[in-house]
Amino acid sequence: MALLQQWRKQAYDQQADRNQMQKFWSDYFEVEKGIYQQLLKDPDQKVTGTVKELADRFAIDVMTMTGFLDGINDSLIEPNPIEEMQEDTPVSLAFDKARLYKNMVAADADWLYHLEEWNDIFDKETQEELYKEQKRSTTIVKEAKVYPNDPCPCGSGKKYKKCCGRN
Repeated sequence: MALLQQWRKQAYDQQADRNQMQKFWSDYFEVEKGIYQQLLKDPDQKVTGTVKELADRFAIDVMTMTGFLDGINDSLIEPNPIEEMQEDTPVSLAFDKARLYKNMVAADADWLYHLEEWNDIFDKETQEELYKEQKRSTTIVKEAKVYPNDPCPCGSGKKYKKCCGRN
């Protein structure tokens, strides 16, 4: 069984006790935060290795590293083959800084996008703009409804019912 399948089976176990799952995720989020703090200290460093080597480097187990790789994959410059990963699969943690920040915002992971390390990467204005850009990208805006007696949106000056609204 691929590592990702094992991770998802463990992390999303529907039969597990609710308190156990809360503790599991609480512990995971602390580990995740620590890894991001290390990565963000030198964001241009290309961190590579096998899944097992990276787990050892960050002093965590392979399953936790698998979960981390699953979480960061959409923010990487070149995604890892997470579906088929095994312990000896070479992976990279080279991430796109802006995409990572926006993905943290999208995940509502305020404990991650508020990390102090971001201040050395982006100034406050840039962080605010990335935040707003991400939030705007998921906002649905309804176009104003055009009624028959409204001016036609094509700009002809005619009423909609006498112009583009004809059947």
